[in-house]
Amino acid sequence: MTLTFPDALARVRAGESPHAVAADLFTSLTPAEKLSLLDGDTPFWPGFYSIMYDGYIVDEPYVFGAVDRLSVPGIRFTDGPRGINLGHSTVFPVSMARGATWDPTLEERVGVAIGREGRAQGANLFGGVCINLPRHPAWGRAQETYGDDPLLLGEFGAALTRGVQRNLMATVKHFALNSMENARFQVDVRLEEAVLQECFLPHFRRVVEEGALAVMSAYNSVNGEWAGQHQHLLTEVLRKQWGYEWLVMSDFIFGLRDPAKSLKAGLDIEAPFAQQRSDPNRGLQAGLDKGDVGLEHVDAAGKRILATQLEHFNKRDQQEPSKDVVFSQEHQDLAREVAARSIVLLKNDAVDGKQLMPLVPSAVKKLAVVGRLANKANTGDQGSSIVRCAKVVTPFEGLRDAFSQSEVILSDSGVADEAAAAAKDADVAIAVVGYTAADEGEYIVPVTAENPALLNLFPPDDGSEAYKKIGTKMGNMEELWSSTEETGGDRTSVRLRKQDVDLIKATVAANPRTVVCITTAGAVITEEFRQQVPGLLFSWYSGTQGGNALADVLTGGVDASGRLPYAIPKTENDLPFFDKNAKSIEYDRWFGQRLLDRKGAEAAYPLGFGLSYAEFEASGLAVNAAGDERIQVGVKIVNKSTRSGRHVVQVYGTSAEAGYPKRVLLGFSPVDLDAGAAMNVEVGASLRPLQRWKNGKFVLPSEYQVEVAAFSGDASALVSEVRKS
Repeated sequence: MTLTFPDALARVRAGESPHAVAADLFTSLTPAEKLSLLDGDTPFWPGFYSIMYDGYIVDEPYVFGAVDRLSVPGIRFTDGPRGINLGHSTVFPVSMARGATWDPTLEERVGVAIGREGRAQGANLFGGVCINLPRHPAWGRAQETYGDDPLLLGEFGAALTRGVQRNLMATVKHFALNSMENARFQVDVRLEEAVLQECFLPHFRRVVEEGALAVMSAYNSVNGEWAGQHQHLLTEVLRKQWGYEWLVMSDFIFGLRDPAKSLKAGLDIEAPFAQQRSDPNRGLQAGLDKGDVGLEHVDAAGKRILATQLEHFNKRDQQEPSKDVVFSQEHQDLAREVAARSIVLLKNDAVDGKQLMPLVPSAVKKLAVVGRLANKANTGDQGSSIVRCAKVVTPFEGLRDAFSQSEVILSDSGVADEAAAAAKDADVAIAVVGYTAADEGEYIVPVTAENPALLNLFPPDDGSEAYKKIGTKMGNMEELWSSTEETGGDRTSVRLRKQDVDLIKATVAANPRTVVCITTAGAVITEEFRQQVPGLLFSWYSGTQGGNALADVLTGGVDASGRLPYAIPKTENDLPFFDKNAKSIEYDRWFGQRLLDRKGAEAAYPLGFGLSYAEFEASGLAVNAAGDERIQVGVKIVNKSTRSGRHVVQVYGTSAEAGYPKRVLLGFSPVDLDAGAAMNVEVGASLRPLQRWKNGKFVLPSEYQVEVAAFSGDASALVSEVRKS
C-alpha cells in the first residue's frame, strides 16, 4: 500500500515514532524520488541566475525534496538571522545586538515572531540560528552571531530555536569553525580535538540538545577535510556523541566538494539547487553505479529528511498565522523593545556636576545630531541575512520625534567642521558613527574570480536560457556583477574610520556635552577618543525601530541595560592572529576575554560590562553544587537608586589549572527592580565551561570558584569556593 505524507503524519500524531513512520513512507518513493530528496528541486542554472539578478530568496522559499505524488511538502527554506528574507518582513536588531541584551527570554520572543512571519509566507524551515564563535572581531559576519563566549552563544541559540520551532524548523549553523569571511571557501582551520570540544563545539551541542531540527555545515575545511563532508564532525561528533537524529544540509552552492563522500559522511541535503549531486557525470547516481556510495547511505539520509518533516509538522503550533503578522505593529514594537535593551552604555560621565544621561527632553532647547550615519537606514549587511524591511527609523528620526519640542539639527555629511558647527550652540550633541555593509558582512564579490577552482563545482550546460545568459560568462565573473560599495567581508581595521574619529574630536571640542553612538557588530577599539567624550554607547545595527529605541535609552524611558557580549581591548596586540585571506590558520583556546586574562592585559571594557542609570548591590551568595553538569546560584540584588532599572547577574567560574582560561561564564540572568527594591535571584548555571576534554571525555576540576559579578573580572564580585566531594 502506498503511504502518503498526510497519512504518515496522522500516524505520528497518533503516537508512532517519526523515524519508524518515515521508514515506511520512504518505501513508497521511487528510486528517482529517493535521490531527489537529497538536493534542491530547482535546476542549478535557473536558480543561480535568479540569485544574481533577482535577489536572494525574494518571494518564495527555496524548496528541497518535495514529492507532489505523495504530498511530501519538502524543505521550504528561508534565511536569517535578523528576520525573514521573504517579502518585506520585520528586521530585528542583528544577533550580536540581541546577545547584548543578555536576555534569552526576549530572544525566544523574537524567535516566535520570526517563525510566524516565515510560516505566513510559505516557509517551513529557518536557516538563521547562527552561533559561530567570532574568534576575532574583524570577522565580517560577526553581526550574525551573539558574542564570543560559548555559554552565551549556546543559550541564545537555544532560545531562538525554541521560539522559531513553534512555526518553522530551526537550522543551527555553520557547523563548524566558520569565523572568517573572505577566506571561507579556501581556509583550513587546524586545531586540537580538546580545543574543538571545549571552545568551538559546546554551543552547537547546547542547541542540538534543545531540539534543533536542522544543522547546516560550513564552507571551510577543518584539519584537512571540508566541513560539508567531514566524517568526524557530521557523524562521530554530531550523531554519535550528541545523539542528533535529524537532517543536515550543506551551506549554499559551495558547501561540498565530493557528492558521494559528503553523503557517506552524514550530509543529507545539498542546498539550495540541483547541483553536484544531480550531475550526470559525478553525481550520486554515478557514485552508486561505481560503488563510491551505497543505497544504504541514500536510505539513511532520505529517512532522516522525511522524519524531520514529520516531527516538525506534528509539533508546530496548530494555528496558521495570517500574512497580517508580517511587519505587524506587534512585531515592530518587539523590535523596538529588543533594540532598546541591546544598547550598551559604556561611559556616562558627569558634565557640570551631573551625569550627562539620561537626557530630559524638556530641558533641551537645541539638539544636534551629527555623523554620516545619523540619518542612514543601516540594518546590517546585504548578503544572505538581508531583510527587505518596509520602514527603518533612523537615529535622527527617532531623536527628532522624542525631542519634538526642541530644535533638532541634522548634520550628516560626515565632515568634522560641519558637525562641530552644528554642535557648538546645542545643549547636547549626538554623534552617530561606525560601520555599514561596505565595511563588514557577507563577502559579496565574484568569488569564482578570486578562486577559479570553485567553477569546478558547477554543473555542465543544461541547455537552459539561464545558462546561455550566465554560464558562458563564468570564466569572467566581473561581467556578472555590477560595481557596488557594499562588498562586505572581513574588516580591514577594528578601529573607526579616521573620518569618524576626526568628527568625534571636533564635535566634543565644540560641545563638551557630546554622546557618541557607535554602529557596529564586533568590538571597536576606541582609544583615540574615549577619554575625551563624556557619553559613549554601542547602538549596533538596530533594526526597523532602532532610532526610536536609541531615543528611548538616551532619555531614560528604558534603562541602559545592555551588556557587552565580548571584551573590547585597548590595542590590536591583545587580539588573536588574523589573516583574512589565509589558506590555513591555527585556532587555540585564547581569544576575547580569555586571551586578555592570559596576558594580564586590562580591557578597555570587559566581557559583560555595561552601565545602568540605576545602582545595584549584590549580597548573600549561596551555591548549591551537585554533580558535574550544573549548579544553582542564589544571590540577593538590591536597587540602591531612586529609579527603576535592570541589572544582569553574571556567574563566572575560575580554576587554577594551568593552561586553561582563568575565568569562564557559567550563567546569567537579567533582573528588573524598582527603586529601592530587593530580590532574591536564583541562577541556574552550567559547569560545562569548566570541564576539560581529556582522553575522549569531559572532566571537571576537583576545585573551582564561583563568582557572582556585574562583568568579567569585577573587583566587587562575590566569591564561593567549591570542592567536589
